[in-house]
Amino acid sequence: MPTVLEIRALSKSFPGVQALAGVDLTVERGECHALLGENGAGKSTLIKAVCGFHRADSGTMLLDGATYDPATPHDAMSAGIRVVYQEFNLLSYLSIAENIFFDRLPRNGVFVDYPRLYREAQNVLDRIGLDASPRTPVELLGVAQMQLVEIAKALSADCKVLIFDEPTATLSPKDSGRLFDIIRQLKSEGIGIIYISHHLNEIYEVADRLTVLRNGETIGTRNVDGTTIPEIVKMMVGRSMESEYPFSEDVRPNEKVIFETRNLQFKGSAHKVSFQLHEGELLGISGLVGSRRTETLRALFGADPKIAGEVFIHGERFDIRSPRDAVAAGLSLLTEDRKSQGLILDMPLFQNTTMAALDKASAHGFMDRREERRATEQYVAELSIKTPSIQQLCRNLSGGNQQKAVLAKWLYRDSRIIFFDEPTRGIDVGAKYEIYLLLWDLIAGGKGVLIVSSDLNELMGVCHRILVFSNGKIAGEIARKDFSQEKILGYAYQEYLK
Repeated sequence: MPTVLEIRALSKSFPGVQALAGVDLTVERGECHALLGENGAGKSTLIKAVCGFHRADSGTMLLDGATYDPATPHDAMSAGIRVVYQEFNLLSYLSIAENIFFDRLPRNGVFVDYPRLYREAQNVLDRIGLDASPRTPVELLGVAQMQLVEIAKALSADCKVLIFDEPTATLSPKDSGRLFDIIRQLKSEGIGIIYISHHLNEIYEVADRLTVLRNGETIGTRNVDGTTIPEIVKMMVGRSMESEYPFSEDVRPNEKVIFETRNLQFKGSAHKVSFQLHEGELLGISGLVGSRRTETLRALFGADPKIAGEVFIHGERFDIRSPRDAVAAGLSLLTEDRKSQGLILDMPLFQNTTMAALDKASAHGFMDRREERRATEQYVAELSIKTPSIQQLCRNLSGGNQQKAVLAKWLYRDSRIIFFDEPTRGIDVGAKYEIYLLLWDLIAGGKGVLIVSSDLNELMGVCHRILVFSNGKIAGEIARKDFSQEKILGYAYQEYLK
């Protein structure tokens, strides 16, 4: 197949960071090319250069054999480069059709030609198999349908290269399968596809070749067939990982109960929840989407009001009505959305590190910059946070390092009980392993950690015990020796099958 996009020796630097260092990549027509690498490897910078958000410092790009150098995103779109981002860029109050053709609405004089708009939108929807009226407001759609609208936007004009950035992050397995079918169809139409994902098993579904970046450099390009996941991981992280999950039989919880909730009930739930967390224990919570796992954590932390229930920490009863009460009691919550709820992205790392314990980082009403620096440098070293300096804005950290920054904030607060909601979502395999090691360091030091995760393998890989939620109640408790996906899913569906 002829090459549609060729990147040669592309380099790009920012103050203190060499983001790309001579990257090479070729994408053929009708090919799905997986772009892999840890957070901070250079994938996002490369894609932004292709899409006209960044101008490369050196190197060349060719599109259909002609020099390609977009100065703006509009240049890239006009040339046939389209992106479907993990976070949707849709206007919820407009219709599907208006979103698809927002920047080029067909007009009859000065007025929008709505009959033509709906006809052309329907043609695109038929192409991708979205069974919805083009008149439907986007706010009425589900997540999977919204993603199909994003794909429809990309395909509504001439598209030579379509880039998917973590497309299955919020999709169910069924919806992911449907997406893979659409990608296969687009390949058959001759569209070149760049596919970015941290879920390495997905590339075997749709990708033909893969390229791995590490520290801004091209490590290598391989055919997907014949390349194993351990080989890919070694290319990504520069080392072999004997086990994806560093579980240690030597680290076991003791009998001491450090956290307990009795008969917790919150708005929207008809059931009451009771469980215990032991000192040195890694307790997992599993369940289907909608099983009220996250809502349970938020109610325990005081972020959402509860109707009933008691909380005991180290045997002492606490009345937790707000996050302030929870923090004062020694609890911490690392939310699923670390960007909007865990960090202030436009503040530097050192200020994010100390903001949950300003009393420790201040004296006589003024911030103690020396203490802020000392504490942040300590956690940068202990947690291996990759940053050019503690002055770096958290917005510019990779996903894995943002997660470590949130953890540093709570460790500085000296929280003894840590709630983690989806601790490794959107984090690459190398950073995941580092997060797991940090969790084990925490429980080895006597802390208690509770993890909510949609990844069953993750829970079975790192936890001592798993609670399975089903429709707002604990349907089952599974000890490590009894872990199996079948048992977890059996409990998870229990309340829905009645």
